[in-house]
Amino acid sequence: MNEAILVINVHDAKTQFSKLLERAHAGQEIILAKAGKPYARMMPLAPETPKRERGRLKGIDDDHFFDSLPNSELKAWEGR
Repeated sequence: MNEAILVINVHDAKTQFSKLLERAHAGQEIILAKAGKPYARMMPLAPETPKRERGRLKGIDDDHFFDSLPNSELKAWEGR
């Protein structure tokens, strides 16, 4: 939705709560004002991040992951 921020008085927000909730869920930021002063913000919740799974990268050749690097590459990392 990405419209401009909507500022609405708390009294008006009470009568339009369902519509405001849908707009916030769609991505619009809504500022609730009390006596014309910003009081609270309605915005969508951040999506849940997926939990990490063990073994997700199975099948990747990790047999040599901890082997020492060749001297030429070590020197390059050390700036020599």
